[in-house]
Amino acid sequence: MSTYLSLLKTRGVARIMGAQLVARFPNGMLSLAYLLHIERISHSYGAAGLVLAATSIGQAIAGPLTSRWMGVWGMRKVLILTTIVCATAVGTIALAPSLPIPLYMVIGFIGGLSTPPIQPAVRTIYPKMVNSRQLTPLFSLDASAQEVIWVVGPVITTLIATQISTVLAILVALAFLIGGGLWFVASPEVGRVRIPRSKRNLGVVLAKPAVLLATVTGFLLVGACAAIEAGVVATFGDSGPESGIVLALFAVGSLIGGLSLGHLPIGPWALARRLFAVFVGMALAAFSLNFWWLAVTLLIAGIGIAPSLAVMFAIVSSSVRFSETAEAYGWVGTGQLIGAAIGSAVAGFLIDRFDAPGAFWIAAGFAALGFLIPTIFRRAHPDLRGRDASPIPDTEPVPVQPS
Repeated sequence: MSTYLSLLKTRGVARIMGAQLVARFPNGMLSLAYLLHIERISHSYGAAGLVLAATSIGQAIAGPLTSRWMGVWGMRKVLILTTIVCATAVGTIALAPSLPIPLYMVIGFIGGLSTPPIQPAVRTIYPKMVNSRQLTPLFSLDASAQEVIWVVGPVITTLIATQISTVLAILVALAFLIGGGLWFVASPEVGRVRIPRSKRNLGVVLAKPAVLLATVTGFLLVGACAAIEAGVVATFGDSGPESGIVLALFAVGSLIGGLSLGHLPIGPWALARRLFAVFVGMALAAFSLNFWWLAVTLLIAGIGIAPSLAVMFAIVSSSVRFSETAEAYGWVGTGQLIGAAIGSAVAGFLIDRFDAPGAFWIAAGFAALGFLIPTIFRRAHPDLRGRDASPIPDTEPVPVQPS
């Protein structure tokens, strides 16, 4: 714990971490908020799944593309433009009168296409803020804090959407998008670090085995989490606080795992071992929809989430040049965002067909693949024991702008 406290005392770390968490909070809220909102309008989880699928396609296109733009036009210009467009799309879905599903899909696509590239930006900034010895613990701390997005965000969404209004749930996410985006853009660190223009074609960075491994496993991990969230909501409905309590325990497990395992050395089996805990918890959860059973099994599953994300960030950072980091994290972020949307969408269709258990089945399936892939392709996983996780320096000096 002293390592993490020391990191937070490092100049700018607490500020930039807090700003990016607030700015990215909608990533953990909008998929579920859209699912509940469109289902309430159309009375079909399947129709809601189509809107989420359209959103995910936009996000898939945007992630690496807008990340590369930051190397051309600068972080602030790209972040401001994407935030304005995305906020407009989100607000339209929340406040427009009941629209045809295809039109909601178009608006969702535009919102996904304009998702602000906060994660690639902050992952690129981190190596410039701390020394090489502090970087891996910083990724672990960030991954632990990120669970506020992926697990606590849906808790807030569920409580607001089921107890008050799905429109308000989307508007709360919109407030985080705008407020957090402004805070992050105004942070001095965003102006100090300039991402150099990448000299390689778009997508070439995916040829790095570690980047591809992190992208695929991130997709599966977050997809499993999104399916669990939809399943929990479908299990307990909107008549009580049970959904929020179970998802909160899911978050607690992840925070415990991140803070207790984040300092461990990252060997070639690190990702598989952490994802195995996620799979075990989710597979057990599929056996019963009893409140206490789900509370305990999802607490177990949560323990592997933040440590898995920390490993993904570290192996990507250590495998690419600094000029490639933004695009690499753009692909990883795209994988996670698509996972969240598709996990919710597929779970929605299975809930329509098989009721709540269907969502838990697909979550366990995603988690099983998430464990098997790093096990089978462990040679793609760099051994960082005793190694620096910082990006590979470019041949030309990377300028750091004065504050």
